[in-house]
Amino acid sequence: MPFVITDPCIGTKDTSCVDVCPVDCIHPRKDEPGFDAATMLYIHPEECIDCGACVPACPVAAIYDSVDATPRSQKDLVDANSIYRQDDSGAVQAAEALATKHVQEHPDLMAIDPKERQAAHT
Repeated sequence: MPFVITDPCIGTKDTSCVDVCPVDCIHPRKDEPGFDAATMLYIHPEECIDCGACVPACPVAAIYDSVDATPRSQKDLVDANSIYRQDDSGAVQAAEALATKHVQEHPDLMAIDPKERQAAHT
């Protein structure tokens, strides 16, 4: 899995990463059903071509370039990204359940402004 979106996206859902993605692998887009209800954006691992365009585009530094680079406190969101499939309601629900659980289990991180949250990852 090349890239992982983590919790600074929660509370932000800035779609700058979507705008620069050459293969449209980040979901949900603003024009897709479920965007408003989604906790965060997700990178579809099978569609991603590992180009890295999304990383500098993210205004809150929510995207890590590999599973290994993803901080321990964000590992549950690796699974959320890996199972999310825009057109599969079961996969969307499963990914959203993981994101919701992450929010509940990390109130300390969620209390930090998304723009500052990446610095608090351990």
